[in-house]
Formats: sequence, C-alpha cells, structure tokens
Amino acid sequence: MLVLFVCTANKLRSPTAEDVFKSLPGIDVLSAGTDPSAPRVMSRELVARAALIFVMEQHHRERIRKKFKARPPDNRIITLHIPDEFERGDPALIDLLRQRVTPHLDAFQGPDESSTT
Repeated sequence: MLVLFVCTANKLRSPTAEDVFKSLPGIDVLSAGTDPSAPRVMSRELVARAALIFVMEQHHRERIRKKFKARPPDNRIITLHIPDEFERGDPALIDLLRQRVTPHLDAFQGPDESSTT
C-alpha cells in the first residue's frame, strides 16, 4: 500500500512525514510536491498508485482533485491543516504529523492481525 504525503515544495513538511512513517510495516511511503521545481513532483503515476494521500493544506487537496482523474476516492485524500511554518525535522512538526496521521493509518489498516488469535 502506497501512502503519499504532499506539500508545495517537497522540502520541509512532506519529506519530514516520509521520514516519520517510512519504517511502518506494510506500507510504502513517499512524499511529493505540487511545485514543478520540487525534488519529487507529484505525478499522475504517484497519485494513481496511492491508497491514501495526506496533504498539508486544503489547496493541495483541491489541486489533486482538479488535476488527476485517476486518484483515490475523496475520503482517502486527507488534509492535515499543517501550515508552511516548520523546518524539516522540526520536533513540533513531527508531533503534529503523528497526532494527525496515525489515527487515519490505523483506521485504514484496520485491527492488527497479529493480535488476533
């Protein structure tokens, strides 16, 4: 399952999210930016492959909805409401990401199968 994190420049917020969640078992995590000069630009292929997309701000979500026909359903494009005021790896940003992303990942993945007997 591919989880995609999106911000504008793909230099601060979305790469931090990728760093935080990339070691979780059972998911592949990537980050991308909406700006053409981003290190990894959000592409049709990335959006189409993603099971879940987390965007930092509402305008990122709207851009995906308008630009890409092949995308996850709207309820799988989640706006985190994290403004562009953090540096990469900022502990406050990491805390916000964990608080806002983890419940959605847990709900999407369902109960931990290893805990059922």
